[in-house]
Amino acid sequence: MNHQEIRIPFHKQLFHVYFRQFLLGLINRWYVYYYKMNIHPSVRISLKAKLDKRNPKGVNIDEGTYIAFGSVILTHDMCSRIHKPVYIGKNCFIGANSLILPGVIIGNHCVVAAGAVVTKNIPNNCLVAGNPAKIIKDNIETEKFGILKKG
Repeated sequence: MNHQEIRIPFHKQLFHVYFRQFLLGLINRWYVYYYKMNIHPSVRISLKAKLDKRNPKGVNIDEGTYIAFGSVILTHDMCSRIHKPVYIGKNCFIGANSLILPGVIIGNHCVVAAGAVVTKNIPNNCLVAGNPAKIIKDNIETEKFGILKKG
């Protein structure tokens, strides 16, 4: 069987990237203006991430952070009747299918691994993973969108 490589023209790839970034920016503006969430314009939130709309003013995300697909950020717990804000710092990465519970503060330059359940505050410059999330590595350095610096 002869497999041929499918090549997408560069101008179509470029259009796709810019269109996606434009769409993600529109979604951020929608969260800020309609739901009154406190989200910095440089934040990128996946189309499949879920932010709590029951207590939307409790969602606070600082600049340069990326929220991956399937992530859930909760600011309320109906059973306990808790309504507490969530704060996510600068240049963080919230991994796929992770869960951030009400009242959690995630420091600057943090990475939350895929599938982690964050139940407690996370200090600056930490990588956390697991259920419940525990610090795996500290003193990490991240760039925009929580990308780990080499070195």
